[in-house]
Amino acid sequence: MTVPVIEDLTPGQLPGRCRTLLEEGGRMQFAYAWFPEGDGPAELRYVMSPASGQEFRQWRCRPADDAVPSLAVAAPLMSWYEREMTELCGIAFADSPQPEPLVLLSGAQASKPPLVPGADASLAYRAQPYSLPELSEPSRADLQTLPFGPVRAGVAESAQFIFYYAGEAILHYYPQLFFKHRGMEKRFEGRDAALGTVLAERVSGVGSVAHALAYCQAVEAAAGAVVPPRARALRVLLAELERLYNHFHYLGHLSHTTTLKVGEAQGLYLEELAKQINGRVSGSRFLRSVLKPGGLRRDLDLGGVLDQLNRVVDEFTPYADMLLNSGPHLDRLITNGILTRQAAEDQGATGPIQRASGWDGDLRRDQPYAGYAQWPPYEIPVRQAGDASARQEVRIAEIEQSIALVKHVLAEVPDGPLAVECAPADGSEGLGWAESPRGALFYAVHVGAGGRLARVKIKSPSFSNWRVFPFTVHDTNMMDYAINEASFGLTIAGCDR
Repeated sequence: MTVPVIEDLTPGQLPGRCRTLLEEGGRMQFAYAWFPEGDGPAELRYVMSPASGQEFRQWRCRPADDAVPSLAVAAPLMSWYEREMTELCGIAFADSPQPEPLVLLSGAQASKPPLVPGADASLAYRAQPYSLPELSEPSRADLQTLPFGPVRAGVAESAQFIFYYAGEAILHYYPQLFFKHRGMEKRFEGRDAALGTVLAERVSGVGSVAHALAYCQAVEAAAGAVVPPRARALRVLLAELERLYNHFHYLGHLSHTTTLKVGEAQGLYLEELAKQINGRVSGSRFLRSVLKPGGLRRDLDLGGVLDQLNRVVDEFTPYADMLLNSGPHLDRLITNGILTRQAAEDQGATGPIQRASGWDGDLRRDQPYAGYAQWPPYEIPVRQAGDASARQEVRIAEIEQSIALVKHVLAEVPDGPLAVECAPADGSEGLGWAESPRGALFYAVHVGAGGRLARVKIKSPSFSNWRVFPFTVHDTNMMDYAINEASFGLTIAGCDR
């Protein structure tokens, strides 16, 4: 990991440079604001990936008193980041196509935007009269509304989904997230960089390794630390073990929504086998408290892992065959929730979601980190249909790929130290990333006085994919909704942060 090339732009230059980037095949990734001088003015950062596999780059912009031009017309995925910056940092954007609030729910009260230095970390709420979003199209006599949530059945995370429907047809769908926004980025401020891993692992529990890895690599980039080969190899192993149990859970939950009960039970059984491997290897079923800036906290117990992994393979092979050939199961997946490649690209889809819509991209190959330069994925599974069936196929193929990667690492993991000293200097910064089970995950870290964190920005894959998801719901039907949502494998914790 290195500090990306940073280019200074004026607010007026941003729209033209954004259009040029997109015309040349590049892509905006995310944006954020921070306050480098404490009480001074804000600074905007835009992170993008140029075409042809070049390294990530950043634009730095210091807005004047006027509003910053919105980039969301040219790059729609930027809309949510701009809305975040408006609410949390007080940045105004001109000509935004979506100026309404995103993160702070109706009734939130704060003396100043929460990420402005000196702002109170807690928010007060005042009850507001309940109202539904208004539709711009003419009213229909047969139009009905269904507000579902924020408390949902089972262990589902809190969110409210508002359906406007006629009969079984969903005419419009509006998700309201951020009921459990925890201010995780604010919690990093003032912490010692070495302790930030504990917070990163808890942003989204089922992505503990990916979050910790992206965070640690950002701190290592800021410090100029080079992680030892053994630690890089074991980081690959941990990341792929995390991908395995996540994908097994995904397949079990997807089978639950199609009422394929055998498929549900077998998927959860395989998830349990994978978590048992995690526990024996690291002492944690969620693989926590192993990573740290500079390497690993301790070595892993690799004895017997190959035999346990082969047991998983023996169980998984017939299971995958059943899922790919079960007529009733596939009938509920094929053509359900189609996401076109154009919508996936414009709206910022990532991970298995983008790859199921025909887009060949994976950070493990395109921007190698940890030990992935030595052990890259042997193939990036891509499907063209963009439906729930394609999303299932991509994850099944990724399970096979992860098993192969774990075996390669086990056969070739080098000896040597597990960590190096990692102490970022005051005023340093770094960018880290990981291809989590749900897609591209980024951490941008700015270090302040005394080596303590001044700003940590998290770009999570579920934040991106929740923005994309409504595009697959409109003009579908109520009976297929739960299956479509399950096929995305989203987490609300990862989105809300």
